[in-house]
Amino acid sequence: MRLVDTHAHLDDRAFDRDRAALVAQLHADGIGVVAVGSDLESSREAIRLAERHRAIWATVGVHPHGAKAVTPAMLRELEALARSARVVAIGEIGLDYYRDLSPRDVQREVFAAQLELARRMRLPVVLHNRESTDDLLAILRRVGPSHRGVVHSFLGDADLARTFLGLGLHLGVGGPLTYPANSALRDAICRVPLDSLVLETDCPYLTPVPHRGKRNESAFVALTLARLAEARHTDPRALGRVTIENTCRLFALPGPLAEVDPAVHPN
Repeated sequence: MRLVDTHAHLDDRAFDRDRAALVAQLHADGIGVVAVGSDLESSREAIRLAERHRAIWATVGVHPHGAKAVTPAMLRELEALARSARVVAIGEIGLDYYRDLSPRDVQREVFAAQLELARRMRLPVVLHNRESTDDLLAILRRVGPSHRGVVHSFLGDADLARTFLGLGLHLGVGGPLTYPANSALRDAICRVPLDSLVLETDCPYLTPVPHRGKRNESAFVALTLARLAEARHTDPRALGRVTIENTCRLFALPGPLAEVDPAVHPN
């Protein structure tokens, strides 16, 4: 394994036309993927993909946008899905006060319920946080952040980074790190220990430079690695190896997955 994209929405309609070819190319290029669930159907699809491809792993969870539709029966089904041997985390879960597609009190309730599920299953969590940091932290401190986890698409400053790390969480680093305006984010990421970082794409969203505005793909994780290495004045090969080790530790994947090959480049 050369690199791992720890956050990809491979079930998204943006991939319907060429999903099989894309997955085959990722396999050929030695890029592993954590396929993230955001509702029951996408969680099922993540498991199906992971069952067919040994370098894809699945997470299951309900995104805060869909919290208003969650019932006790859905939470029971989510727990059943989480028992799959190919499931490595509960997520994408959390709070989103930017779009407010579900009432905030319902978001908080569903988030806490899924944190409890992660604790019971002894699985890490994949956290979504958008303009909801205070409440997210309060719930994490009250319920507990499971025993491992990652803040997906971390976009905060150095102080917030240290707060999340203090809760035992990793930081997910993706395409926004490459955006010229995000100097504060690069500064924050340069101030935290390397063993707290994992790479992600959030594909098909948050495409890195120079492909911003186009569909994001897991292969583009190499672009984020290159920009991260540049910002931290670190050798890309060594940094890539560290991110794989971090990913293995976070998601309890078999490791070491493989040597990082600097020849991995997106088209």
